[in-house]
Amino acid sequence: MSHNRDLQKLLTWLSPAFPVGAFAWSAGMESAIHARTVHDRATTEDWISGALNQGSLRTDGILFAHAHRAATDPSALRDLADLCLALTPARERHDETTITGHAFATAAKAWPTPVLANLPDPCPYPVAVGAIAGGHAIDLEAALLAYLTATIHSQISVAVRLIPIGQSDGLAIIAALETAIASMATMCQHAALDDIGAVAYAADIAQMAHETLTTRIFRS
Repeated sequence: MSHNRDLQKLLTWLSPAFPVGAFAWSAGMESAIHARTVHDRATTEDWISGALNQGSLRTDGILFAHAHRAATDPSALRDLADLCLALTPARERHDETTITGHAFATAAKAWPTPVLANLPDPCPYPVAVGAIAGGHAIDLEAALLAYLTATIHSQISVAVRLIPIGQSDGLAIIAALETAIASMATMCQHAALDDIGAVAYAADIAQMAHETLTTRIFRS
């Protein structure tokens, strides 16, 4: 029963219906689509795979895992939040992670836990989700798998709406990345903070360029 209740929480917290406003952010993909760097199924999969394996999603996964383990330590959570924000390469990336992190912590008050009082302000999204999942004693690998999967679903939703690629292509990308997502969830739970290192420079530049677009649908 405990496992089922944990699954219920993850399905709810990481659902597109959970009020964190994730639908409003593209993490730079909008400017990559505008520049035609991302323009079809293959380039969408490459872009998302890069973020997962070499970019911000890998970094967020490692920070998530450490926040999960540090859920009862306000000082450690504050240090993780500071590190996360220090690693954000663009103003809009900073806004995205802090606004969604605050929204998640606010919405998660419906599931009371003392950990909510331990969260720093501002609190980046992966730190907030990781710590709150840890506070509810939800299995780390399951929580990581859900977090990484949901974030990738959100990116695919951007591509489906903006390029647009069809729903079938979007689902094909999700299926193709399943093994990589599972492997990353396993890696992140064992990674040290010294293992953080991103080389997805195109995504960083895309996030910096987004604020200069004349017409924008997304906030990042």
